[in-house]
Amino acid sequence: MKSFKIFAAPFAIAAGLALAVPAQAQPARHDAWRLTPARNAEIRQDINSLRTAIDRAAARRTISQREANGLRNQARDIQRLYASYSRNGLTRAEVRNLEVRVNSVRASLRMERRDWDGRRG
Repeated sequence: MKSFKIFAAPFAIAAGLALAVPAQAQPARHDAWRLTPARNAEIRQDINSLRTAIDRAAARRTISQREANGLRNQARDIQRLYASYSRNGLTRAEVRNLEVRVNSVRASLRMERRDWDGRRG
């Protein structure tokens, strides 16, 4: 029984210290992740570079105008979604959603460049 008291004592002290910290000093769960201004600018830059890449591919005629228009519509939807999300600040899930969508359109652009058929899909 004596060994149990020696073993349990540090845990009791640690639990007491955790309760002694004022509520203001403890980080809130929703504040654990914050979008930094640099990360926010990186997301905007990714969306803008996506639109530039689509325009460049259309100008070089590596994709047709129909393919370019479809990809531009997808990029425009991402831009609108970003504007909607950023009104109240971006959450981690929203950032992840935007990144997935940007990467999806980039993959579609790569596929459209390589198919040489001049039509969507």
